[in-house]
Amino acid sequence: MSLKKFRPTSPGKRHAELPDYRELSKVRPERRLLVPIRKNSGRNNEGKTTVRWRGGGHKRHYRIIDFVRAKDGVPAKVATIEYDPNRSAWITLLHYVDGEKRYIISPVALPIGRTVESGEEAKILPGNALPVHRIPLGVTIHNIELYPGSGAKVARSAGTGAKLLAKEAGTAHIRLPSGEVRIFADRCRATIGEVSNPDHKNIKHGKAGRVRHLGRRPHVRGVAMNPVDHPHGGGEGRARVGRPEVSPTGKLAKGGRTRSKKKKSSMIVQRATRGRR
Repeated sequence: MSLKKFRPTSPGKRHAELPDYRELSKVRPERRLLVPIRKNSGRNNEGKTTVRWRGGGHKRHYRIIDFVRAKDGVPAKVATIEYDPNRSAWITLLHYVDGEKRYIISPVALPIGRTVESGEEAKILPGNALPVHRIPLGVTIHNIELYPGSGAKVARSAGTGAKLLAKEAGTAHIRLPSGEVRIFADRCRATIGEVSNPDHKNIKHGKAGRVRHLGRRPHVRGVAMNPVDHPHGGGEGRARVGRPEVSPTGKLAKGGRTRSKKKKSSMIVQRATRGRR
């Protein structure tokens, strides 16, 4: 789905490039698959801010997504392709032949009316979910489970896709969108194809108000704060940062390695190199 530009009838529209929603189904979301969301404004269960610059935003409902795809052998028809305010990708509503309805992450090249299925005998077609050991090498996949039966955790955002590189002795080597090569059990399930809405990364909101509707508040630079508020704060005039870019707690924030040395890394074959300084 491409982006659309606007006539510069206002300063906010002059530079805006937003998704063209004409390809989405003009329907209300499936009511039985909606759950109210209670906002926490980036705070944890203790009320402490763990993610800064969050708050406000439009009221949302959560769409219950089927990340497990365990309904084997039951074909489903693609009924709608819809917008989901809680994620960057589009979602697809499936109507199973037994009458059940479920949402899944919508892949590229899965039009309305197409039939999808899951299980060992599923074909290698976009939208079908099957164990990794049944997928040929070189195929682009998404919605990958970290452990068999845990539900998809990897490669779920808009435009992402992983590639199956090798299979041996009950394991599979998969290159993730970050460039990291990781070992997965070949019984983990994955969905064929690339995630929908690949132009999401090129969106230009055009004005601050549209970002506020998404629940993001203004971002204050650390060098503009006082010493008590941030490690970069204080100084006379414009003082340069004398240490690497860090968060208020001192954690590296601009590409520095923060992974614990005590954490097991046996599943990682090749580290991600994208974004490293």
